[in-house]
Amino acid sequence: MSALTLNLDTVHLTDEQFYQLCQNNCEFNFEITAKGELIIMPPVGGDSGNREAELIIDLGIWNRQTKLGFTFSSSTVFKLPNGANRSPDVAWIKRERWEALTPEQRRKFPPIAPDFVIELRSATDDLEMLREKMQEYMDAGVNLGWLINPQQQQVEIYRLEKDVEVRDIPTELSGENLLPGFRLNLSLYLYP
Repeated sequence: MSALTLNLDTVHLTDEQFYQLCQNNCEFNFEITAKGELIIMPPVGGDSGNREAELIIDLGIWNRQTKLGFTFSSSTVFKLPNGANRSPDVAWIKRERWEALTPEQRRKFPPIAPDFVIELRSATDDLEMLREKMQEYMDAGVNLGWLINPQQQQVEIYRLEKDVEVRDIPTELSGENLLPGFRLNLSLYLYP
């Protein structure tokens, strides 16, 4: 089953209405694109769910050691400055940016673009839709993003205001200057 996209040109959900839609339908994952399309995403299977959890663990361990920010799962919806409501598989926000939000902003869908995102393509994900989503992140001010594509054994690296870099079967990715010392061993994510 793939994602379902609904055109909401004539329906404009307020932030509160979108929040309530998500709360009242917890069995589904919803996103809204910058164009105003509502995306209903199916749950992922066991392999993708395990790989996603491992990504969160890797980033979380690094973050606990450095205490530089906060790590978020795919259950977190971010209200991006471009109007989109998006849920990356893994997200990270610098400590000072997260702590600048009010408690109310942190409790619901935080109105902030993460500093770093990871999207892990599952077997049912459309690659072009994921690429559009990654570009939305960059347009919203995300500094670094990785689109991990096990099906083609590639990683697409997105950097703010730079061309996308595609790497075939890399063994390790670096968090660069944004995530100093963070290294991700991709053998868990690219190989069957």
